[in-house]
Amino acid sequence: MPKILDTENAAQKSGLWWLWISALVLLLDQWSKIIATQSLKIYDAVVVNEYLNWTLMHNEGMAFSFLADQSGWQRWGISIVAIVIVVWLLFWLKKNPFKNTFLNLGLTLVIGGALGNIYDRINLGYVIDFIEVHYQQHFWPAFNLADSAISLGAFFLILDLIWGKHEDKPGKS
Repeated sequence: MPKILDTENAAQKSGLWWLWISALVLLLDQWSKIIATQSLKIYDAVVVNEYLNWTLMHNEGMAFSFLADQSGWQRWGISIVAIVIVVWLLFWLKKNPFKNTFLNLGLTLVIGGALGNIYDRINLGYVIDFIEVHYQQHFWPAFNLADSAISLGAFFLILDLIWGKHEDKPGKS
């Protein structure tokens, strides 16, 4: 009996199979931001423990609020650059064999996190941040689950550079 869809071979051809991780990151990120927005007052810290606060913030810039004090162009400028990067990462993911675990995991985490922040920036004009880590009076800039996914994705990309085993493409020697 012929197979209608050979999912085993299809999955081994491309890293796109891993995109479910991007979708999961996007859903968890948006869900956490909805809860934070409904539960927290802007800039009012809720102390979780001596190192962690939940503090709702609106970041109009990039990482560490870089460019937040600009005149408003950054909403669309940052979004366009981020979309171009996501498209490039998707093409990269498509070219990867399924078995390149660290690389595919890293790319899909970065894609999911980037999409979460792009969604906020386009729809709201800012990114919702609410996780605030600190030690005594030294505070790390507030962040969200999308930012965490991007950082974790970067970690897996570094692991791939160090220990990744990449299959050569067919026909290349």
